[in-house]
Amino acid sequence: MKWETALWMIACLLLASLPRGQLDTTCHAFVGETVVLPCTTTPPGDLTLAKSMLYWQIGTKIVHFFQKGQDSLKAQDEHFHGRTSLFLDQMKHGNLSLKISNVQLEDNAEYTCIYRQTGGHETKKSKIRLNVSAPAPSRIEDPPSPSGQSQICSGSPMDVPRLAMLPFSFLLLVPLGFWHL
Repeated sequence: MKWETALWMIACLLLASLPRGQLDTTCHAFVGETVVLPCTTTPPGDLTLAKSMLYWQIGTKIVHFFQKGQDSLKAQDEHFHGRTSLFLDQMKHGNLSLKISNVQLEDNAEYTCIYRQTGGHETKKSKIRLNVSAPAPSRIEDPPSPSGQSQICSGSPMDVPRLAMLPFSFLLLVPLGFWHL
């Protein structure tokens, strides 16, 4: 085998291990509504919350951070203060979804859900796009949905975004102690 072929194979393997750049799903909401950005682990199972780190971010802006079994919102961006929550009773079973109340036009962004077990060498990542629209002036209110949520996510129920596994080499520490990719 020529050295060029071997080098090409190594480059392909390295590229295959890079974080996924595409979106996993897109959600839609109107200003003032509540939206749930879906995120789950694969395979779903019992997670040890005391050893878990989960954070939602937009770029480098922290939307919600959870570590050692509880919310840690000191570094949360002010814009999201008091408007985000996790489904704590469902997290141990793999539901890492983020609920945003009173959606604002400024919430229109690409969100990243990042999960890691402390002591582990794997980080899992998922990207969700939230499209926010101003309500139409003559919009007739629809009755609330049974779940109390009023977002619309593209894809089928089987397309709930799952966290992609990332190699430890892509993990960078920042002075605040958060994990950024």
